[in-house]
Amino acid sequence: MTATALSHPARIEMIETIIVDVPTIRGHVLSMTTMQSQSVVLVRIRFSDGSEGLGEGASIGGLSYGPESVESIKLAIDSYITPALTGEDGNRIAALRALMDKTVRGNPIARAGVETALWDGLARRLGVPVSALFGGAIHERLPVAWTLASGNSATDIAEAERMLDERRHRDFKLKIGKRAVRDDIAHVAAIAKAIGERGTVRVDVNQAWSLQDARWGLKGLQDAGCILVEQPVGRDELSALRKLTDGYEIAVMADEALQGPGDAMRVAMAGPAADVYAVKVCQSGGLAPARDVISIASAAGIELYGGTMLESGLGTAAALQLFATVPVLQWGTEFFGPLLLTEDILAEPLHYQDFTVAIPQGPGIGVALDADKVAFYRRDRTRIQTAIAGQ
Repeated sequence: MTATALSHPARIEMIETIIVDVPTIRGHVLSMTTMQSQSVVLVRIRFSDGSEGLGEGASIGGLSYGPESVESIKLAIDSYITPALTGEDGNRIAALRALMDKTVRGNPIARAGVETALWDGLARRLGVPVSALFGGAIHERLPVAWTLASGNSATDIAEAERMLDERRHRDFKLKIGKRAVRDDIAHVAAIAKAIGERGTVRVDVNQAWSLQDARWGLKGLQDAGCILVEQPVGRDELSALRKLTDGYEIAVMADEALQGPGDAMRVAMAGPAADVYAVKVCQSGGLAPARDVISIASAAGIELYGGTMLESGLGTAAALQLFATVPVLQWGTEFFGPLLLTEDILAEPLHYQDFTVAIPQGPGIGVALDADKVAFYRRDRTRIQTAIAGQ
């Protein structure tokens, strides 16, 4: 199809949501939980002209991480967003976003899954990549970091060495905050020493520290050679976040504090309270809101990092389409989500090589699902198989 397709409505006929649960290659240890699998909500929208769009809503560690789980994401879409959007013109994404905002308060991940599918559908109808709808891609590949989160120093060092040898990753983020501050610093220092000048080390505390712990923590991390610390204190503690940002040379990054453009503005106006923004499509509420977060950061002189909610290849591809249009990503990205899973649910996996990931080519977000793998990992497969057997 071409732009002439926009002269005719592409009305939303169906919005389907599927929860899939895929095991991770190892335990992913966060300050609040340990993940053994990742669950995401796949969104498929069918339009009246026969076209389709795909999206994804992903959370981390269920409700222990944030206010949305895959169960609540699916419920919000099925019970509230779908009835509101059914019959509406899928080409009018700005109007549909406004309708979702009116219909569902909060729930940015649920709205992001649907909004991504709308952009994917529109771009496919136009025969262009989603990046073209956001000004066009600047980059063909983006640097991608890897998270070391086994919780064991020797295991993490061995994993980092393998990544370096394979030229897959040279920037490493460590998940800390579950142990005493002194023990965490010793863990980070051991890994930073082993990596040396071959790569970089960053950490993510996931809000686990008090201000006093964070003061000691940032000093120790800085001395250990760590270059960035992500969300060391609670998301609402902007005063504490600013004190840390102003008090140390190590870069301080906001993550959970950013639940969309409004939060991005509040963090910027509070000092700014952070040196770097971890911009996440799901956490922002969609591709367009994430673009707004990026714009706010750029205007405020805050540096950028492409963050992840550990999306599958589908959600990761959507994020890559947006971040390919950003001129400068000072801190790169962490779009490694598909690599943490034991199996990729894409028909053709994303391409990781030479410490980077390639931007998918082709119309829409540039990827397709592997129907057999989705069928295998979907949460309700037992119910479906039972229903088929009873026919």
